Amino acid sequence: MTDRLYLRRSRPRSPAPRALAALLVCAALPGCAKHDAAPAPAAPALPAVRYEAHLFAGEIAPPGATLRNPHAGDPAVARNGAQLFTAMNCDGCHGGDGSGWVGPNLGDGRWRYGGTDGEVFSSIYYGRPKGMPAFGGTLGAEGVWTLVTYLRSLPPPPDLPTESWQ
Repeated sequence: MTDRLYLRRSRPRSPAPRALAALLVCAALPGCAKHDAAPAPAAPALPAVRYEAHLFAGEIAPPGATLRNPHAGDPAVARNGAQLFTAMNCDGCHGGDGSGWVGPNLGDGRWRYGGTDGEVFSSIYYGRPKGMPAFGGTLGAEGVWTLVTYLRSLPPPPDLPTESWQ
């Protein structure tokens, strides 16, 4: 009996059944995909923002666009932006009402990377070095414009500790 078990184990098995099974699985996998799923919509291309602080080679500015806030001055959007500011934990870095803490004050009108609506949009959407994450993937353009509208509604502080960044 020991000899029979030894012989059964030592006989080489044909790789054909396993190879055939692997081929069948590979052939069946493409058929498992959903055929009725619509392709994901492409993200809208945002035009590049040209900053006044940039240096232009030969003093010739490259083409750029001006992003316009579709909700500028809308108090209802600003209120929604205040809720979004808290929900996204922006106050964790920028303090309550954007008054500054680890991140800079957002109501004092001084912006390191430009203070137009389009420049503030770009800072939030794409992020900035040394701490500002990019929220464009999470919030999309509409959410970022809502935050920009809120930030524009913030009153400036009564006392600014310095004159400006420049």
